[in-house]
Amino acid sequence: QVQLVESGGGSVQSGGSLRLSCAASGYTYSYKCMGWFRQAPGKEREGVAAIDNADRTLIADSVRGRFTISQDKAKNSMYLQMNSLKPEDTAMYYCAADGWWLSPTTYHYWGQGTQVTVSS
Repeated sequence: QVQLVESGGGSVQSGGSLRLSCAASGYTYSYKCMGWFRQAPGKEREGVAAIDNADRTLIADSVRGRFTISQDKAKNSMYLQMNSLKPEDTAMYYCAADGWWLSPTTYHYWGQGTQVTVSS
C-alpha cells in the first residue's frame, strides 16, 4: 500500500519561496514517475513537475525557471522548491506516484494535498 504525505505548504507574499515535501511509504522506484500537481478552485488539476527513477525531470512551462523538483530515494522523499511565487501559483498542491510525467490521469497514487497561498 503506497502512502504519500505532503508538507510545507503555507501562505507567502508574492516573490517569496516555499519548499514542499512528499514522504512516500510502500513505494518502489520501479515505478515510472513521481510528480507534483496543483488544482486551483474552479480549475482542472494540472501537472507542475515530475521526476523519474533516473532523476530526469520535466517542468511545466508555467513554472519553469522558478520551480525545481528533486527526490531523495534514501529518504523516500520528493521535493518541490518554489521560488519567485506569484498569486497565480495559489492552489492545492498534490504529490503523486506511479504515472507518466505531467499527465494526472495516469497516476495511481495521490497524497491529500497541501495548500499554497500567494498574496500580492
